[in-house]
This record gives sequence, C-alpha cells and structure tokens, in this order.
Amino acid sequence: MIKLDISENQAKIAYLSIGSNLGNKRINIEKIKNYLQNSDLNIVKISKNYETFSWPDKKKPKFINAVLEIKTKLNAISLLKRCLDIEKKLGRIRVKKNDPRICDIDIIDYNGEKMEFKSQNLVLPHPEMHKRNFVLLPLYEINKNWKHPIKKITIKTLINSLNIEDIRTIKLI
Repeated sequence: MIKLDISENQAKIAYLSIGSNLGNKRINIEKIKNYLQNSDLNIVKISKNYETFSWPDKKKPKFINAVLEIKTKLNAISLLKRCLDIEKKLGRIRVKKNDPRICDIDIIDYNGEKMEFKSQNLVLPHPEMHKRNFVLLPLYEINKNWKHPIKKITIKTLINSLNIEDIRTIKLI
C-alpha cells in the first residue's frame, strides 16, 4: 500500500473551463494557465484548445476554450475567489452577462461534490455544463471516465445528448 503524505490526502480534484473571446485569445488562454499554475494550483491535465461560437449570440466573437484538471488544497469558495482574482488581473471587466471577455474561468466540478453558495453565486457542479460543447468535449479529452456528480451520467452519454449542430460547430485548434 502506498502511503500518501498528509497534504496529498487533503488535495481536491477540480475541473476548470477557461475561455477568451477578446484580444489575442490564444495568448489570453496561455496567460490564464500561467496565472493558475503560479497560484498554488497544481495543473494535472490540460485539454487542447477548441474554438466555438459565442453563446447565446453567435454574432459576437468566437471563443477559444479549454478544460483543466487541477489539484488544490483550496476549498471551493477560495478557488472561486482565486479564479475571479485572476480574471481581474487579466483585465476582465464585468458589465453585462455573456458580453465578450478577455478571460473566463468557471469551476465545472469540485471533487465530485454537490454544493451551492448563493451568496457567492456558486453552484457545483456547474448547472449548465452538461449542455455545453465547449466544456464536454475538452473534459472528455482529459478524463474519459468522468461522470456527472448529480446526474450520474457518463461524459460520453452527455456528449451524445448534445444537439448535432453543437457537435458540428466546435473546432479543435
């Protein structure tokens, strides 16, 4: 039996969806990854980048998205605050929901746990993640065995339930 040190036992696995649809999107994605790595978060796996239409308005600039698997000792609220701080450092200005943005970091899943912190505007797993091609396809790339913590449905089943247009419009870049 392998004995893990105490800090390893306390680490939690989380999945983050990152994206950008303003400025140099590829560089913004790299900056997000660098800030996360330099914030005491251990990035375990990173998907490739995917290009998708903006949602809900496809006329807005396209996004580049990726999903990361991380290990962290932060609790969910502290992780959210860290993500929001990074967004702010990178120049994200929140004006209107779904407006174009330099960066976006969403917690998709935190240790397979169900949580809701209304005062912090945090619901886990992310309540819309099972409908989003830009989350499901990159997540499948890095963890083909992932299951939705509430629905208990495999990632493959969730992908197969997407609208065919959602599958056709996402592009690996």
